[in-house]
Amino acid sequence: MLQNTGKLAGQTLFITGASRGIGKAIALKAAKDGANVVIAAKTAQVHPKLPGTIYTAAEEIEALGGKALPCIVDVRDEKQIGEAVERAVQKFGGIDILVNNASAINLTGTLETSMKKVDLMLGVNLRGTYLTSKLCIPHLLKSKNPHILNLSPPLNLNPIWFKNHTAYTMAKYGMSMCVLGMAEEFRGSIAVNALWPKTAIHTAAMDMIGGAEVGKQCRNVDIMSDAAYAIFGKPPSYTGNFVIDEEILKTEGIKDFDIYAVAPGNALLPDFFLDEAEALVQNMGDQVVIPVVKGSAATGGPIAETFNIIKGVLNPDVVKSTGGVYRFDLSGEHAGVWFIDMKNGGGSAGSGEPPVKADVIMTMDSADFTKMFAGKLKPTMAFMTGKLMIKGDMSLAIKMEKMMSMMKSKL
Repeated sequence: MLQNTGKLAGQTLFITGASRGIGKAIALKAAKDGANVVIAAKTAQVHPKLPGTIYTAAEEIEALGGKALPCIVDVRDEKQIGEAVERAVQKFGGIDILVNNASAINLTGTLETSMKKVDLMLGVNLRGTYLTSKLCIPHLLKSKNPHILNLSPPLNLNPIWFKNHTAYTMAKYGMSMCVLGMAEEFRGSIAVNALWPKTAIHTAAMDMIGGAEVGKQCRNVDIMSDAAYAIFGKPPSYTGNFVIDEEILKTEGIKDFDIYAVAPGNALLPDFFLDEAEALVQNMGDQVVIPVVKGSAATGGPIAETFNIIKGVLNPDVVKSTGGVYRFDLSGEHAGVWFIDMKNGGGSAGSGEPPVKADVIMTMDSADFTKMFAGKLKPTMAFMTGKLMIKGDMSLAIKMEKMMSMMKSKL
């Protein structure tokens, strides 16, 4: 872990979305130095599914030696942002660091993404980042070492990062384009950088998207707060960088990254938008091994043999733990439509349309399907690298990995 040095003592950080997750972790790291933190977030009352409010975050900040100013803010609302900025300046005398952390996510394709969701993602991610930066910059220009840090990815134009969730990618890349433009516009005056994790980070939002099991393949929020802390120690000349958490921490002397793992020793999910994801998929290939009997054309081929194995291990326990109906639209050498019903009775599987409406439709090449059920390719990895298209409930798609693990124990 990166040790605190006290360098942020007395400095004021304005952090959007700081009531929980990565935003709060950055706030708590700064609080240990005795920093002032403006918690600009929407959650003023306890959320039924997500932990924390702006007020509980403020209590934690002050318990660590920092000063807190909780502000109810929707980053899409110019008036609310403006009032929060003015309150911060009045209370703390200025703003030294802006962290644009607030973000909205919806991992669906063009036809499945409502315009309400598109507007939300563009409004929070792109407009919110631009607006908050615009209103904070006049005050940042008065700071001795001003920083803007956007929690956004490198601008990777590989189509695989667009094909399954174009709207989300556009919105998230909007934050990154703010870095690209503002870093040049304010070069020499304000350090403007982006920070992105190499692996998935375990947050409450991640639990909602992928279920609690996915947490075992994540790192915790501390790696992001340590990386942000390292960036804040850089001079204004350090600008226009798209920083990856692990890479900057290596330059700070961190060698043991297991300390950041939720479950040390487990394979880690690579995050979106990084080309390294493809290589990481290959490295993870032997983490789950499901034997697949090689079949001939006469016996139905490898897909039919895979489904014969699936039928043999389906039972009420597997069905209860999964709760979804899957349809597989396969292309390539063994093209066809197949299904697995892990929602009704003792479960069923076979060729053709499922007996009831599918909760999840997975479209992929038959060769990749075989790899997936042989443990050579995880569903989440296939999706993130563009080998799998998913329509429907993303959390059920991720539960497929848990089902595969349960299958292994039955074979």
